[in-house]
Amino acid sequence: MKKVILTGDRPTGKLHLGHYVGSLLNRVLLQDTYTQFVMIADVQALTDNFEHPQKIIENVYEVARDYLSVGLDPQKTTFFIQSQIPEITELTLYYLNLVTLGRLERNPTVKTEIHQKKYEDSIPAGFFCYPVNQAADITIFKADLVPVGQDQVPMIEQTNEIVRKFNRIYDTTCLKEAKVLLGDTSRLVGIDGKSKASKSLGNALFLSDTPEEIKHKVFAMFTDPMHIRLSDPGHVEGNVVFTYLDAFYKDKEELAALKAHYERGGLGDTTLKNLLNETLQNLLAPFREKRESFQTKDLKEILFSGTTQARKVAQETMREVREAIGLNYF
Repeated sequence: MKKVILTGDRPTGKLHLGHYVGSLLNRVLLQDTYTQFVMIADVQALTDNFEHPQKIIENVYEVARDYLSVGLDPQKTTFFIQSQIPEITELTLYYLNLVTLGRLERNPTVKTEIHQKKYEDSIPAGFFCYPVNQAADITIFKADLVPVGQDQVPMIEQTNEIVRKFNRIYDTTCLKEAKVLLGDTSRLVGIDGKSKASKSLGNALFLSDTPEEIKHKVFAMFTDPMHIRLSDPGHVEGNVVFTYLDAFYKDKEELAALKAHYERGGLGDTTLKNLLNETLQNLLAPFREKRESFQTKDLKEILFSGTTQARKVAQETMREVREAIGLNYF
C-alpha cells in the first residue's frame, strides 16, 4: 500500500512563495507516489480569527485555487475542509487529556506565535491548544509523512509524543508516528529580511500577485546597506535578493558567479533585482493563469467530493480509537 501524506494550510489569506518552497512543491512532486490528503484548516484559523469568520470562509476558496494553480490534482490528492470532519474535533478532545499545559507552553512554534500576536497576557485557549488539534489532523489519517516548513517541526514532534502516550496508555497500535518532510528551502525569509515570509506580517510574495505587484515587491527587497556604489564590494549573506535567487533561479553555476562578482564589487542591486523579477514572473505567470480558470462552483464540487472521501477514513480511525479507549458501548 502507498504511504500516506497529510498536510494543509490555514485559510487566513492567499498562499505565498514561502508555502510553495516549504511544502507545496513537495506535495505536487509526491502526489503520484503517495496517498495524499491536503487539509484547509478553517477550524485552526478560527483560533486567532474567531471574530472574523467571513475572512476564513472566503479564503477557503482562495487557498483551494492556489492548490490547483501549482499543480495539485484532485484526482491524485484529496482536498478537504477541516470543519466538515467532526471526528477530528472528537479526537482532539481525547488528546487534550494526554497533554499538559507546561508541554504546550514549551512548544517553540507556539511561543513564537504568541509573541507575534501579542497574546502574552490573554491567550485564547483554542489557540494555545491548536498543536493538539494539529496532532489529531495528522493521526486521524495515519500519515507517514508531513511536508512542512522548518517552523512546524516542533508540531510533528509533539504529535509523535501524543501517539506514543496514547498507544502506551491504551495498549494499542492503532495510531502511528509521522515523519517530517522538509522542502529544499525549508524557510523563506520575508521581503523585508526581518522574519519568515508571512501572510499576517505582509512581507510575502503571493502566488496570485500581479506582474506589477511582483516587480514592486522585488524592487523593495533588502539587499546590502553598505553596497552604495556599483564598485563597492557587497555582502551575499543576509541579502534577500540572493536568498530568493538561491530558491528560484535554476542556473546555480551562473548564480555562483554572480555572487562572486557582487562580493568583489562591480555588480549593481538593480541588475540583480531585474534578474529576480524576471525569474519570478516566469514562475508565477502560469500559476496565475491557471488560478483564474477555476470558478467557485468548481471549487465547491472538488472540496465536497474530497471531504466526503476524507471523512470515511477519519470515521474508520475513530472507530479504532474508541475501541482502544473502551468507548464502544453499543
